[in-house]
Amino acid sequence: MTRVVVVEDHPMFAEGLVALLNDLPGVEVAGTAGTGEDAVELIDRTLPDVVLMDLRLPAMSGVEATEIITRRHPGVVVLALTMLTDDQTLLAAIRAGARGYLLKEATPAEIARTVEAVAAGQVVFGPGSGERVLAVLAGDGLGARPFPELSDRELEVLDLLADGLTNQAIARRLFLSEKTIRNHVSNIFTKLGVPDRAAAVARARDAGLGG
Repeated sequence: MTRVVVVEDHPMFAEGLVALLNDLPGVEVAGTAGTGEDAVELIDRTLPDVVLMDLRLPAMSGVEATEIITRRHPGVVVLALTMLTDDQTLLAAIRAGARGYLLKEATPAEIARTVEAVAAGQVVFGPGSGERVLAVLAGDGLGARPFPELSDRELEVLDLLADGLTNQAIARRLFLSEKTIRNHVSNIFTKLGVPDRAAAVARARDAGLGG
């Protein structure tokens, strides 16, 4: 039996998804949550096999909740739910630990296949997105990764800093809170040994980051 938790802040969509999942053989809905905070608490208590995670949630985003859940419970598989198919949304979810994503407009048959696939250990992307994700995560083979002392997320934030984005804009782009971005920026300053944003941006642009 595959136990699934649904995290979705739109009640009607959540109810429909729960009904669909309950009709699938071998699937049991272990619970639902409408916020990232409630999702983290629910997963801590229920330890499901699969989490269907809406990326756009109030307060704590689905990306932040995914990072926490996959860090605490590596055996729990998170599948991102989204209305969007742009690369930034997709990469934010994958880098947070999601095993793939499912469009909210997917048919019942597609939802069933995707849940079954991720529960079996597969990574599932939408049509045409798999190659893009692999290319970006691999850096397109363009040479050594700059600033190896930074985590993937910190490097992503530094790249956006070098592109001239504010903390607020970066938070929106990565579906994270401004507080989380401020923490990443502070860690970047410490690891690079720079005193401020301007110095970090200069280092980043020298290394080829930014627009």
